Amino acid sequence: MKIDRKGIQQAKAALRQEVCARLKQMSSADRLAGSARARALLLQQPEWRNAQSILFFAPLPEEVDLWPLVEEALAAGKTVALPRFEAAHGHYSACQVRNLARDLKPGQFGIREPVNTCPQLVLNLLDFILVPGVAFDLQGRRVGRGRGFYDRLLGVLRGVTCGVAFDEQIVEAIPVEPHDAVVTYILTPTRWVRA
Repeated sequence: MKIDRKGIQQAKAALRQEVCARLKQMSSADRLAGSARARALLLQQPEWRNAQSILFFAPLPEEVDLWPLVEEALAAGKTVALPRFEAAHGHYSACQVRNLARDLKPGQFGIREPVNTCPQLVLNLLDFILVPGVAFDLQGRRVGRGRGFYDRLLGVLRGVTCGVAFDEQIVEAIPVEPHDAVVTYILTPTRWVRA
């Protein structure tokens, strides 16, 4: 069976536009409150509590902000990692962060990321991976920003993966291509769903 890649790409582009328009309608207060609810819900999950190593992401302004949990995870003795863009290879690696004031810098796309002295971690040794996206469906499929960075990252992971989104980012179904990876769980301000 032949896959209509062009049609899928067009459908994803339309979905990105639709969801981004929804996100623009959210007020700053709604984003702050939703992020706080998502953090509280995540803290209740055994997958979070049992994880010894966590890959976070530095949120963009329109994304759910789990950043306060980075300090909490460090204080609890968990290994904390963040993606760092490796320009020479065109992909992200997971790098350990121990001190947020010392270990971060603005990265390739203006997103906070670990400095070059932070050690790379083996992706398959991470217990819990938090994944941003533009849109998710409840089967764990996601639409990212269109560059495929997280699809490549997710394709090699064995740990528990968790898509993080506002409820406005959850859609009925997402068209997929063979290289598209899925997440294990979906976290929103109102629900924790096994995909």
